[in-house]
Amino acid sequence: MSSESAAGSSTKVPEGVAGAPNEAALLALMERTGYSMVQENGQRKYGGPPPGWEGPHPQRGCEVFVGKIPRDVYEDELVPVFEAVGRIYELRLMMDFDGKNRGYAFVMYCHKHEAKRAVRELNNYEIRPGRLLGVCCSVDNCRLFIGGIPKMKKREEILEEIAKVTEGVLDVIVYASAADKMKNRGFAFVEYESHRAAAMARRKLMPGRIQLWGHQIAVDWAEPEIDVDEDVMETVKILYVRNLMIETTEDTIKKSFGQFNPGCVERVKKIRDYAFVHFASREDAVHAMNNLNGTELEGSCLEVTLAKPVDKEQYSRYQKAAKGGGAAEAAVVQQPSYVYSCDPYTLAYYGYPYNALIGPNRDYFVKG
Repeated sequence: MSSESAAGSSTKVPEGVAGAPNEAALLALMERTGYSMVQENGQRKYGGPPPGWEGPHPQRGCEVFVGKIPRDVYEDELVPVFEAVGRIYELRLMMDFDGKNRGYAFVMYCHKHEAKRAVRELNNYEIRPGRLLGVCCSVDNCRLFIGGIPKMKKREEILEEIAKVTEGVLDVIVYASAADKMKNRGFAFVEYESHRAAAMARRKLMPGRIQLWGHQIAVDWAEPEIDVDEDVMETVKILYVRNLMIETTEDTIKKSFGQFNPGCVERVKKIRDYAFVHFASREDAVHAMNNLNGTELEGSCLEVTLAKPVDKEQYSRYQKAAKGGGAAEAAVVQQPSYVYSCDPYTLAYYGYPYNALIGPNRDYFVKG
């Protein structure tokens, strides 16, 4: 069957499909689903958006990475597998010049829960006899870590300076020094509107290419936060309190956070200018967070959020991938089922080697 007859006499076969070894199968797939397919920049894109799509682009967390794909497996085999667990928004298969795939692809679903299901059910899926796919969450990182910032610079000054030399800046996150709230910690996180904008900014800010305020700076990708299931977050009754004064005591914190319901605070653990406040119920925790976030305690503006519980095995795998293993991974064995991932002080609270976490490389560890 020729390309013309397969696609219809008036339909042009898309570039990247025409002449493919499985051209007929790809055209049949497109006819069955109504999705488009085009090849550009070393990848073949299926969908994006799907037919009849209305609404915004899927949120972050909807995409999965698919690895270990046999080089002669294409969309006609991949799509039926991945559409079985959710509606595909877009599938991008990386292609080589010889017409074979490069062994990996990205599948974006319309909804986050579909992506999670894909990871859960399709990792180690046997696509061919003895050939297992690797499926994990894909991180569309839009945040950079920038070090070497003068410590007297305020957030507004840093935002203005970064926006002068890079495009697509959405926000700048700056942490106050533990010892002196008038100073920053010498680094900041810069959030960009897209991964591409962040990648372009990273390239432009690489050491030796540009200086800020006459200083040499350091730039790297900020390690993305570990995703926590919404149903798990709904059970959290521990608050993470940041930007405390060094002198503020645990008793003072307990009194402040327990003011709305006497006896609701079970215990407080403070480390430097961070603290964890454990409540008897989630309702009390949420009420205290809503009322105290952004308020002052002993002259310092508090930042209060729900602590993020991360399964110890998941955190171990994450740290091993990010840091190549080491002390933090080894310490996981004796920890509780969950650790609360916020910063090095969080991990120290749960028994991780404190010196390893806040030593000479503390500023670079804290970016995670």
